[in-house]
Amino acid sequence: MALEPSRGLYLYLRVLNEALDDEIITDDEAQILHVMASALGVRPSDTAECISVARGEARNPFDDLEEDYSGHRMGDVATYQAALIAALDDEIITEDEWSMLNSLRTIIGIQEDQHTMIEEAIRSMAEVDAEGNRRIERLNRFNTVCPY
Repeated sequence: MALEPSRGLYLYLRVLNEALDDEIITDDEAQILHVMASALGVRPSDTAECISVARGEARNPFDDLEEDYSGHRMGDVATYQAALIAALDDEIITEDEWSMLNSLRTIIGIQEDQHTMIEEAIRSMAEVDAEGNRRIERLNRFNTVCPY
């Protein structure tokens, strides 16, 4: 089945391309790609096709489109926040995963003040969430590994 162009798919393919820079996807990278696919609305059945596109084995659905999916878009901050929260809630977080989240932040064009607002929202949610304390610990580590 052909991939349907969407903002989430565009972002996922961009992050996937970065993960494939060294031509392999580690288990850690696969884990965060799974988290990002879910956060970006990419169907699990489409991820294998996305890998083929990123490797140049299949046609990129964005190649012949007139619509430009790049640049900053409305909803990007919420998308980044959802991906960050999903990654923070994941039990295994490595340098590769943090790097890919940082890549997503760069691709989307999240500014320092936007990241600060997202961080404040995550911290405020921590008080009413059973996973809140663990999420805050991981957020602090993310800010250490990938500072703004």
